[in-house]
Amino acid sequence: MKSFTAVVERDPQTGLFVGYVPGFPGAHSQATSLDELQSNLKEVIEMLLEDGDPGLQAEFVGTQTIKVA
Repeated sequence: MKSFTAVVERDPQTGLFVGYVPGFPGAHSQATSLDELQSNLKEVIEMLLEDGDPGLQAEFVGTQTIKVA
């Protein structure tokens, strides 16, 4: 079983949750709830993996808080 980290944001105009896996081309989706988004992303990733190992082009490291005056 493989694990992937998804970045999740909420679109302020539509209210939809948008998620993507950094460095994994095509691994993105949107939904009205976090549960639906997780299900959608899982489905997309499973379909993409049918073509073989994606050879990720980047790796999620983390987030940083940047304070500006």
